[in-house]
Amino acid sequence: MCGRYLIDDNTFRAIRALTQNPDCGTVLQLRTGDVFPGQTAPVLLPDPSGLTVRLQSWGFPVFGKNRLVFNARSESVLEKPMFRDSVRLRRCIIPAGAFYEWNPSKEKYTISHPDHRLLFLAGLYNRFDDEDHFVILTTKSNRSMAAIHPRMPLILENDQLSDWLRDAARTEAFLQQIPPDLETVTEYHQQTLEF
Repeated sequence: MCGRYLIDDNTFRAIRALTQNPDCGTVLQLRTGDVFPGQTAPVLLPDPSGLTVRLQSWGFPVFGKNRLVFNARSESVLEKPMFRDSVRLRRCIIPAGAFYEWNPSKEKYTISHPDHRLLFLAGLYNRFDDEDHFVILTTKSNRSMAAIHPRMPLILENDQLSDWLRDAARTEAFLQQIPPDLETVTEYHQQTLEF
């Protein structure tokens, strides 16, 4: 699961370098800090010259209910009516400096790339009420995350970005891949006192 992630100055610099887009600076006039479901954030999309960046809202609105679906399980996304067409036709990448997860003891972990590089979270998007919305794909946790939470974002490597966005024939293989090991840091560990 992924319910909050970080955008920092390094994230913006990496997006600018990746997109080579002259209007990228205008798009990225955003605050840095934590991103929550329902907020607007940058996503990477295919462009004839490579990659471009657009702002989208995080979460698909649920019809008739006052809530958002902000994650989609990679294992079932091809069958779910809410996501089926989007994963085939509208894939995107969510750049993040880190994301957060809480373990069963409610300890907060900051999860990032061990080399402190940008994380590329696999996503998909759709249009609702004349506005584009994205969700983050999740998968079963790998060994670096398993002790914290059973789910984690589906993470793409740098050399997979173009294929994820453009090669529909490889979508199913991407959905089944195991994410790389990540660095997990917590500010404190909760202690249990026994009497």
